[in-house]
Amino acid sequence: MPRITVNNIDLYYELSGPKDAPVLVLSNGIMMGTASWAYQKAVLERHLQVLLYDCRGMWQSDHPEGPYSMQMHADDLAGLLDGLGIEQAHIAGISYGAEISMVFALSYPQWAKSLIVIDGVSEIHPLLRAQTYPWLMAAEREDPELLLKTSYHMNFAEGWIKANQAFIDTSVDRYAQLDMKALTWLMKAFYELDITGQLSNISAPTLVIAGEEDLIKGREYAKIIADQISSSELVVVPGSGHALCIEKPAILNTLLLGFVTKND
Repeated sequence: MPRITVNNIDLYYELSGPKDAPVLVLSNGIMMGTASWAYQKAVLERHLQVLLYDCRGMWQSDHPEGPYSMQMHADDLAGLLDGLGIEQAHIAGISYGAEISMVFALSYPQWAKSLIVIDGVSEIHPLLRAQTYPWLMAAEREDPELLLKTSYHMNFAEGWIKANQAFIDTSVDRYAQLDMKALTWLMKAFYELDITGQLSNISAPTLVIAGEEDLIKGREYAKIIADQISSSELVVVPGSGHALCIEKPAILNTLLLGFVTKND
């Protein structure tokens, strides 16, 4: 397993694709791992160098004691890029990873060739906090079934759930593999996020993507981000919930490849 020591922890990463191609970083959602990008990696690595990684507290990377912060994650990503000798990259992420990506673009503008925000937020409204707080409660109780039952209807569009009920039914075992203590630190780091007032400082070309049926981090938040970043474009993907990389992979892959190519 490829791992690199960054800020006194080991991060797991996967780097694939033509060595002379632009680098696209994909940062995970809060309960995702690198395998969650399978639909993107299989297509995009034909044209781009695709860098996947687990941030601290996730899956195959180290899970040091918390607290964590988005700034800490951004610093870890900078250390990963530096350790791999990557001078510039297109910085993308979904949900929690989108928030890491925005903080990274603010902190390390020299590294961010472009920024792609997928189903992300720059501030947390009371409804979002209320919708996701049961996830924190489930993690604190180390209850994977409760975590699944309080999250899947928020993460996927209704049509996708109907068509993939077998996947949902077998997800408890996957959730049981999560480090629940680390997940509480990740959740608490998310609740500290408040960067809307800083977004106007981002000069990198930015693509903001939202699922039309995203119930937790939808168009309202995407518009806030796009309105604050002068160099941004906003795309709403019809028929998709929050887990856009799984629900609408072909559309997302086209958006990612087109935006990176245009801005490389």
